[in-house]
Amino acid sequence: MSAEASGAGEPRIEEHLEAVRSRIMQVMTATAVGPLVAGYRRLLVQGKMLRSRLAWRVGEALQADPAMLVDAGAAIEMIHAASLLHDDVIDGGYLRRGLPAFWVEQGIPGAILLGDLMLFQALRLLSAPGQRALLGEAIRLTGEVCEAESEQELMMREVPSTWEAGVDVARRKTGALFALAAGAGAGPETPSLDALRESGFLVGTAYQLADDFLDAHGDAETAGKTLGSDAGRNKATAFRAAAEAGIDVPRYLEALLAQSVDGLARWPTVRAAWARYLETDLRPALDHNLRCQAAL
Repeated sequence: MSAEASGAGEPRIEEHLEAVRSRIMQVMTATAVGPLVAGYRRLLVQGKMLRSRLAWRVGEALQADPAMLVDAGAAIEMIHAASLLHDDVIDGGYLRRGLPAFWVEQGIPGAILLGDLMLFQALRLLSAPGQRALLGEAIRLTGEVCEAESEQELMMREVPSTWEAGVDVARRKTGALFALAAGAGAGPETPSLDALRESGFLVGTAYQLADDFLDAHGDAETAGKTLGSDAGRNKATAFRAAAEAGIDVPRYLEALLAQSVDGLARWPTVRAAWARYLETDLRPALDHNLRCQAAL
């Protein structure tokens, strides 16, 4: 089962995700580069949308305002898309979501500038009244993503990789946006908010670790993106240290997912929504990334 197909047969979440996609395109086509961006809809909004799915599952359980969840999902996906535009430039990735990466067709300056524009349009979307608490979290957690990426690129290039360091980078650079999504439907006074954020960090870490292994073992055509860039650029990832540390990666990922559910045990409704997300949305994506696990 493909990650793109996860959630199929659930009209409400599919309607929500389409509303998120439409909101992103509405925001971006209203900018000065709108006529150009309109031709890149698939590249910009047709990903797995795992973060929007998480925000919706939890938000629905918490009875959050549906319109707010659309804006929150759109903002989070725009921040993620901005990071991908920049990542493809940094890693020299030629393929993204089965299409030529944006920089391949529009140049490196264009990809950097469009990523910057998407990031700040996302923050602007969260600046509306009633979203200010989420805006503060978005700034804080997006900053965590940027710090982890900067550390990995500038400080860890010549440092021997360790499993612990790789997991820490994965937690911050990918887990942070999952944490943001996990708390998007919760108000600042929601009792489960801190636990939701931590569970988001855990599943985001699992997803990034699986992605590191996909980069090392996967097939670019199946993955829909350029692979092998981590090794080619001597990037410090957990994958490079896993064998030496004797880590059973699939088992480790399962432990992270189990912890993410257990941490919500005090809130049965939220816990049930989280378990549903893992089974229906996240697990197909993890299975896709770990399809070469026999080679690990």
